[in-house]
Amino acid sequence: MEHKALRVIISGGGTGGHIFPAVSIAGKLKEVNPDTEILFVGAEGKMEMEKVPAAGYKIVGLKIVGLQRQLTLKNILNDLTVPFKVVGSVLNARKIIKEFKPDLAIGVGGYASAPLLFAATSMGIPALIQEQNGFAGLTNKLLGKRVGSICVAYENMERFFPADKIVMTGNPIRKEMVPATAEMKAEGIEMYGFDPSKKHILIVGGSLGSRTLNDAMKKWISDGCPGGEGVQILWQCGKYYKPETDRFMEDHKDCTDIMHSDFIKRMDLAYAAADVVISRSGASSVSEFCATHKATVLVPSPNVAEDHQTHNAMALVRKDAALIVKDAEASEKLMPVALGLVHDQARIAEIERNVAQLALPDAAMKIVEEAYRLLEK
Repeated sequence: MEHKALRVIISGGGTGGHIFPAVSIAGKLKEVNPDTEILFVGAEGKMEMEKVPAAGYKIVGLKIVGLQRQLTLKNILNDLTVPFKVVGSVLNARKIIKEFKPDLAIGVGGYASAPLLFAATSMGIPALIQEQNGFAGLTNKLLGKRVGSICVAYENMERFFPADKIVMTGNPIRKEMVPATAEMKAEGIEMYGFDPSKKHILIVGGSLGSRTLNDAMKKWISDGCPGGEGVQILWQCGKYYKPETDRFMEDHKDCTDIMHSDFIKRMDLAYAAADVVISRSGASSVSEFCATHKATVLVPSPNVAEDHQTHNAMALVRKDAALIVKDAEASEKLMPVALGLVHDQARIAEIERNVAQLALPDAAMKIVEEAYRLLEK
């Protein structure tokens, strides 16, 4: 297929789970034709306004807010402003579209994609959306009826979208996320100061950290690390929780087999070094576990819209490609489950085989190919 130069608007954000796939799609569009012009549209004050320019792309912001589900006075007042901000954002989006004159609009979910994609489709601009999760978000469910193509990462998405528009592409992930070679594993073990004769667990709390995962670790350490013989742990506690974790570990200096950090620079090598990974089940993370063939213990966050993370986790658990521990039970069960798994090489191998079957490599390229196909219709 010829990849002619295009003008593309990519819209969405709010979380890293939306922003990273958007940047990955943009990178692939530029790779197939460097003359392609890309404009991002995000929500003012959200993470994308900082992350997208850092990746080298231009972004404009819309004044848009999402509905708050908890009933507090502040949230009720916020929700009352939403319709007015949506109308204003759609009008702003129309103005942006008229000025930029895109051939195509791509939505990746999050606040800003609704007004932009609504405006684009009403103006006759071909559009596609990418749904990262196993349970479609409200924005994408509404947009699914209006766009020409819906790129998904999970089976059975016809529950949410017209079946004839669905294309199974997977989620775009970082290109360095590949199954570990022996060399990568050795490099990771050396980089993180691990003992190659021991087993290794990686705990990933995300850039901000996870209170649940951190509390489960603290309880296990306070209990004397039962079952932790011959195991080393790399604990990514997150930026927000780093000071309190530092203080906690200062009181537990005898735990020499636990290394904690707020941020992991070479996640590919951290995965490679780990026998077992403990993590939340955001869509991008789950796609990385599939791509790297990792045995994981997933703890879905209950604090996300429509319980996305449980649906993401269960897509793996149903195929015996991961273990799951409920957030409310993590304090008691997480470390015993993870330690039971790390000492069971046969079970690790079985989970790795099953999760490898779910990997969907080259997702960004599949989405780009679908974008070009859409323009030829």
